[in-house]
Amino acid sequence: MPTAKVRNLSNEEVGEVTLSDAVFGVELNEALIHTAVKNYLANKRQGTSATKTRGNVSGSGRKLWKQKGTGRARIASLRSPLWKGGGNVHGPQPRDWSSQLPKKMRRGALRSALSERLREGNLIIIDEFVIDNPKTKDFINILTTMELADKKKQTKTLIVDSLDNSNLILASRNVKKTKITNGYGLNIYDLLYHEKLLISKAALEELNHLLDPNREKGETASNGAAEAKAEETPKAKKPAKAKAEEPAVDKAPVADENEGGETGVEDNPNTGEVATETTSETENNNEEAAQ
Repeated sequence: MPTAKVRNLSNEEVGEVTLSDAVFGVELNEALIHTAVKNYLANKRQGTSATKTRGNVSGSGRKLWKQKGTGRARIASLRSPLWKGGGNVHGPQPRDWSSQLPKKMRRGALRSALSERLREGNLIIIDEFVIDNPKTKDFINILTTMELADKKKQTKTLIVDSLDNSNLILASRNVKKTKITNGYGLNIYDLLYHEKLLISKAALEELNHLLDPNREKGETASNGAAEAKAEETPKAKKPAKAKAEEPAVDKAPVADENEGGETGVEDNPNTGEVATETTSETENNNEEAAQ
């Protein structure tokens, strides 16, 4: 596992720290770093550049002279792109340049850049950034002691520490080529732009936690478990709507069609069934009476 010496603000060695091999022992991946830098710069673009087309330029739209008979070239409008003061053709228009980079690729690029800075010897671990007074002069003296600044040249320096350190932020905000950030605000562009990287021990632990690949696996596993649990949980059934009761219909009694009793239809008030009598017995009685 890689190791680094811990220094104080007087540039004296006060110890040694063992770094995570998964964060600071990664091989250089130039293609991944290049993709991350392009994504970062594209997301920073405002996308507000615009040009005026012939429909946006102020001016008359009258036809200056007739189509034929003058001997001159035909013209439709004074604001044609062919004329001075006319509209622009295919010029830039406002657009959104931002794109989404997978967080695994973004964190992988940070790990690769941090590892390369460590191999170059440009990563310095600081025990603690303690500044008594928020004075720019005191901060410049610290940089001079750390051999990061002199009268002729100042090294581009990135300091990673807690943003609660107000004295450090106030003392350094007026110093050129120096930037203060925390572990959450560290980005790939700042890592490549600044030549020296100063990290406090507290920020180092924060970076180890944020860039740990096992943490990414845990996030993926937790998301998969949540999705599986959601699939296993049956959806609650919607309550069935109560059917409206049909209004009762009173059946009118059916009158006998033949008074002689050939056919008769009766309503049974108890069961509601309709009884039908056959005419066979009536026919037999009529035949006996005729004989």
